[in-house]
Amino acid sequence: MPASERTVGQVAALTGLSVRALHHYDAIGLATPSCRSAAGYRLYGDDDLRRLQQVLLFRELGFGLDAVRALVDAPAEQRREALLAQREALERKRRHAEAVLMAVDATLQSIRDDTPMNTEQLFDGYERFQHGEYAEEAERRWGDTDAWTTSRQRTRGYSKDDWARIQAEADAIATEFLAAMRRGDAADSERARALAECHREHIERHFYPCSHAMHANVAAMYISDARFQAYYERRGEGLAAYIEAAIRANAQTHPQA
Repeated sequence: MPASERTVGQVAALTGLSVRALHHYDAIGLATPSCRSAAGYRLYGDDDLRRLQQVLLFRELGFGLDAVRALVDAPAEQRREALLAQREALERKRRHAEAVLMAVDATLQSIRDDTPMNTEQLFDGYERFQHGEYAEEAERRWGDTDAWTTSRQRTRGYSKDDWARIQAEADAIATEFLAAMRRGDAADSERARALAECHREHIERHFYPCSHAMHANVAAMYISDARFQAYYERRGEGLAAYIEAAIRANAQTHPQA
């Protein structure tokens, strides 16, 4: 057996995959050993290992088996484009994680030293991690739209003071929504719809042009996505659904907007 050819057991040890997984990849034609030993055992050659490496890479990036098969069988340029897109997404996640770690470390240092954080440092990295997971979801859904392009262009120019002001404004609107809900104002009441309009104008002013129809689509995530729901529910139980209903009611009064 040439030194460059490996048995299934050797490849399992090399990759950390189980022999069963390798047999499955072989059975479905995803990564098939193309060589034979003198005794007739199937062996992985160098080209087989290179293909397996790409299979494992795309699997690690979250692609399903059918998508992986299509990619590893695709022309090199198509694989390159797919990997570049994934690399960009990973870079965004890395920058987000670094910003969050920076904020965590600064806060831990403040707790250890029993000293308040310098106000100039309170929002360091804020623009890089505020609603980071929400931004990723928004880009996945609307990354090819003019609205998303406009939002990215605007937010790249925001300073720490800008972000602090924007967040304070968003918090104030959420607080008003909570007060209206606790007062018993119906979600389709004039007051609730006025708050929904303030919410829409906040998005339009600071992020992207937001029609009433788009606003309703965005608000639908407040009740369909647990992450968005939790953002509002931490203020008060039922708030996410209340805001979504108010926004939907406001959009219905502006059918052409």
